[in-house]
Amino acid sequence: MQLNYQAIVIDDDPAVLESLAQWLDLADIRVRTFPDAREALPLITPDFAGVVVTDIRMPGMDGMSLLKHIDNAIPVILITGHGGVAQAVEAMKLGAYDFVEKPYKPERLVETIKRACRQRQVTLATSPAQQDDADDSLLTGRIIGHSAQIQTVRRQISALARVNADIIVLGETGTGKELVARSLHDLSIRRDHPFVAINVAAIPENLLESELFGHEAGSFTGAHKMRQGIFEAAHNGTLFLDEIESMSMEFQIKLLRVLQEREVVRIGSRTPIPVNVRVISATKENLRDAASDGRFREDLYYRLMVADIELPPLRERAGDIPLLFGHFLRESARNHDLPEPELSYEDLVALEVHDWPGNVRELRHTAERHLLTQSFSEASVQELLQLGSSNRDRHSNGEHSLSVRLQQVEKALISAELTHHKGDIKAVMEVLDLPRRTLNQKMQKYELKREDFIQSSV
Repeated sequence: MQLNYQAIVIDDDPAVLESLAQWLDLADIRVRTFPDAREALPLITPDFAGVVVTDIRMPGMDGMSLLKHIDNAIPVILITGHGGVAQAVEAMKLGAYDFVEKPYKPERLVETIKRACRQRQVTLATSPAQQDDADDSLLTGRIIGHSAQIQTVRRQISALARVNADIIVLGETGTGKELVARSLHDLSIRRDHPFVAINVAAIPENLLESELFGHEAGSFTGAHKMRQGIFEAAHNGTLFLDEIESMSMEFQIKLLRVLQEREVVRIGSRTPIPVNVRVISATKENLRDAASDGRFREDLYYRLMVADIELPPLRERAGDIPLLFGHFLRESARNHDLPEPELSYEDLVALEVHDWPGNVRELRHTAERHLLTQSFSEASVQELLQLGSSNRDRHSNGEHSLSVRLQQVEKALISAELTHHKGDIKAVMEVLDLPRRTLNQKMQKYELKREDFIQSSV
């Protein structure tokens, strides 16, 4: 994770401003100075990513008044030559990050500013305010993230929910395929009818037909009474079939007939029952390749593949990880009635460097584990990931070597900054401290196109 240290410094003494500007510049902190707090106020917006350093006693608007006028999530460091315990207590009550008395060591102030910047980055990265402007939208509340990839997914869901076609959702384990299916249902004209989800791989082959199509009483040993199948249960609504690739070739023929005729025949019966169902299938395998290899019926593939939504793995949208982790942490804190633990900058780095083979599902579980662990331990997120990870064993073939993982992080950082700055190349160059040519080469290497990020911000 690339950290951009920046500060706004306010003091009515020109000599102090010049001296601080030189010290902070040498410490790689971008600084803007102001002799009057009122001049700085328009720049200290709720999305300001830096720290405010201000003298307390100044003409016009003093430091304490400034503190009352800005977002209390922005770290403010107050400096005074007339300090006292009462004033320090008042400043902290108003939300000041720190209180520094003159004379002070510049090194101490630099370290305080950098520490505050790191915490500010954590706050911004995990804040729900980083989502799209339409915060009241069902999709932005469910399909969380501001990366170009996840914005594309939301647009696809919004468009396809309006039609009645069957859909395939493709993605690795844990990417949120059922969540997408539920969103498609809830935004469709079928929203007031059942949404029925079933994992095909979890049902034994000899019971699959009975589960999906139902059976009559006495049709086989143990069938003591008539049972309605899942297709019938989802009538007028949506049926979600997860892990569709696990079906046997024999059963695929039966499913194809139902999809074509839109009717089922219960086991032990000859009477077809009409079903009005939208089918959303999910798979972690490329069904086109499976059909080419003879492992999946080609006619069923084309019947299912009317439209598709492909979910990106979490490692390809690392910029969304802090936001997602913060969301899951808050959710777990509410569910368990526990205080939400603060995250450090080092925690965020550990989250973004981890390769997340279990994707969003693993991230959610890690957030809950972190919350529960804090009740009896002070283990960091990095320690938690190391304890629960067997990545080294899983990837001993070198697939995720240091070089590959560094490239993944680099791509995620550039993508996140392009998203945040809406394709503004100059802004990304400044934040990442990269020459134009180098940034262009890296964007070409990682297939990042500026126009994708401009469109995603509209």
